[in-house]
Amino acid sequence: MRCPFCQYPDSKVLDSRPAHDGQEIRRRRECLACHRRFTSYERIEDLPLWIIKKSGQREAFDRGKILKGIMTACEKRPIALEQVESLVDDVERALKDGHPREVSTRQIGELVMERLQGLDEVAYVRFASVYRQFTDIEGFRQELERLIQATRGDQS
Repeated sequence: MRCPFCQYPDSKVLDSRPAHDGQEIRRRRECLACHRRFTSYERIEDLPLWIIKKSGQREAFDRGKILKGIMTACEKRPIALEQVESLVDDVERALKDGHPREVSTRQIGELVMERLQGLDEVAYVRFASVYRQFTDIEGFRQELERLIQATRGDQS
């Protein structure tokens, strides 16, 4: 690490400790030439996740958009904010762990619906109605039938 005072290219680490909730490491250093001390921070480079929209456009992943959609589906339901945030954390983790750096909105929607179904069936149907863009009552009825069949299958 280059000294910020004399620009000497080497220093020694005197102390290391976690910083910012363990997301960074704070290092106290001493320049080997001028012996002045300074602090540096190390963090993992977080590569951005890109979303491919239905139109083919690409945009950076925005956790807030997923949170907003789920909050709308969960409105007036007995679901704690911590549960919603946990669901969003789970979806974000699944996207970053199991997929390449680009993911389609379809994949995100399926991940959200899979988790919402286990959390609250009404919120699931609300989210599905927007995500699957039901244009008539028949699409809505088919989704409800699928949900009922899945519920019956779980009880057997």
